[in-house]
Amino acid sequence: MFVLPAILGAPRALPFGAIPCADGVHFSLWSEHADAIDLCVFDVDGIRELRRYRLHGPDHGVFAGFLEGARPGLVYGYRAHGRFAPEEGQRFNAHKLLLDPYARDIVGTFHHHDVHYGYPLGAPEGARAFDARDNAMLALKARVAATLPAIDWQRPDLPRRSVLIYELHVRGFTQQHPDIPDAARGRFAGLASDAAIAHFKALGVTSLCLLPVQFGISEAALEARQLSNYWGYNTLGFFAANPRYGTVDAFRRMVQTLHGAGIEVLIDVVYNHSAESDELGPTLCFRGLDNARWYRLRDDDPAHSVNYSGCGNTLNLSHPRVAEFVLDSLRFWRQEMGVDGFRFDLAATLGRGVQGFDHGSAFFLALKQDPILRHARLIAEPWDAGPGGYQLGRFPPPFGEWNDRFRDTVRSYWLNRPVTRGEFARRFCASSDFFQHGARRPTASVNYVASHDGFTLADLTSYDRKRNQDNGEAGRDGRDGEIATGFGCEGECDDATIIATRRRVRRALLATLLLAQGTPMLLAGDELGRTQMGNNNAYCQDNAVSWLDWAHADAELAAFVARLIVLRGSEPLLHHDGWFGAQGPGPQVRWRTPDGHPMQVHDWHDHAERALLCELWPANAQAARLRIAFNPDCSARRFAIGAQADIVLDSSGELIEGWRAATFDVPARSLLVLR
Repeated sequence: MFVLPAILGAPRALPFGAIPCADGVHFSLWSEHADAIDLCVFDVDGIRELRRYRLHGPDHGVFAGFLEGARPGLVYGYRAHGRFAPEEGQRFNAHKLLLDPYARDIVGTFHHHDVHYGYPLGAPEGARAFDARDNAMLALKARVAATLPAIDWQRPDLPRRSVLIYELHVRGFTQQHPDIPDAARGRFAGLASDAAIAHFKALGVTSLCLLPVQFGISEAALEARQLSNYWGYNTLGFFAANPRYGTVDAFRRMVQTLHGAGIEVLIDVVYNHSAESDELGPTLCFRGLDNARWYRLRDDDPAHSVNYSGCGNTLNLSHPRVAEFVLDSLRFWRQEMGVDGFRFDLAATLGRGVQGFDHGSAFFLALKQDPILRHARLIAEPWDAGPGGYQLGRFPPPFGEWNDRFRDTVRSYWLNRPVTRGEFARRFCASSDFFQHGARRPTASVNYVASHDGFTLADLTSYDRKRNQDNGEAGRDGRDGEIATGFGCEGECDDATIIATRRRVRRALLATLLLAQGTPMLLAGDELGRTQMGNNNAYCQDNAVSWLDWAHADAELAAFVARLIVLRGSEPLLHHDGWFGAQGPGPQVRWRTPDGHPMQVHDWHDHAERALLCELWPANAQAARLRIAFNPDCSARRFAIGAQADIVLDSSGELIEGWRAATFDVPARSLLVLR
């Protein structure tokens, strides 16, 4: 340990955070309402506080100083002085050590001890009371991180129309893989292993989307039930990698290895809220630095948080400094960690202003003009939990958006729920009713039939209702009424007919997903027949419920998925980057009834009839190149194609591929691709 200087040097013009320099470390952070902020230096274990320094400032809300002789590895935290006035939205409490919002390396393991709260738990006044106990011994601290060496990331050059996303959890994918070394299981190194990459390449996916990998903590209620936030949607350190998956260096090596295999890395990011929860939550970072600016508070009572996230609080991206913080975090992960893009959790929150959601918000404009971020792949979950939160189709380009209307329509179609052929056709052709405006392309529709949030593909064809009791919330959590069916049996079943029906419908769902226009997203494990035993909200299940069961993988289903992906890639009309017309010189889509007649208005709205034929015509062609016959009925249907065609793919596996005819009996609950 170097000899600590007596005073803190004058600040320099450097970015926020702890920035190593040749002669020391520069510290800076922002608070609009703090009276003063102390830098607290600790021993290497983060146990004993060695010295406090009063930061210079505020200078337009910026507090900063230079610690001469300091080096990377220094452990530190902050104490912010100001008014504790919950009725005004302020909760300054200098007895609580605060984590640097820009921390790149975080020391310690967090537990919800009552000393972390700014008020005495159980006090009659609730969160309006004041707690004067010091929490430094147990608090998370930051460690000054060394400057990362520059890397030429050699990113895969993937056109939008070729992208195929594979959503996975680092631990869930790798933990039980028999060919991944034990030391790499559950960690970034596991995703970079030869075995993992072999699976990605065999499938043909182009882009991994990792569930949150930034530093997060578990909620108090989960800790009390001896569970943890396995998914990771409770971020506290937005510049730090989650150490349970490995180091920063391991993450960067993983990205380099995946890039070398031609695979993009996208990460799921949570900038709608932080891990401090609502006004009853702990004071760990943002709340203690400037609660009234970092968070949205109720206009009628600023003592209470606005909860658009459903997780207690909402980060206030309408404030320039908070938006700057998010942009800085995104740039860090793209520039220094090498990621190729971001999936924004509950992204409607990011565009909220005084009047609600604004697709032209300052944050979205900043993303579009940023020289680093404007080239990243950007995907929105286009809703949040607040009023007017459902914003599908309203995000500006170049955003893609999770299309839950595709999910629900395609499930309804194959699971015999009420849905018209017109609705199905719109979703299959990239939902032009939502996305064909403002220079947006079909690829803006990110199509999926299952994601981390909800039933897996196997479970949505095996259960009528969720089985979430193991989460400890008496089955109240998770989505009710999810479109799913067990076909007459719940869960595991010995009935050969039901088993065959489930398998057939899964293949039809996967074929629809991977042949539809737009950007397909496959949930990891769906190609293997993975079950969560009916749990449709396994966010707290860090166990075999959530981990991929490689020992019982459905190799035949995985091979079928790989064939679908090859077919999609080999036919430009199956991943067209423009909107189809019904006529004209460009590529066209035409729809027919099973007897070969063009669909009429009354046909589109006929609830009694569900089968239909899709024709894809190249530009200026005299005939269709591809035909897709959809039969969701419980028995075979005869389709009159009108021309000789070869069977390219039969999702049921009953017909002989390569067989040529003009009329086909399409098996029940299946689709045919004809060329």
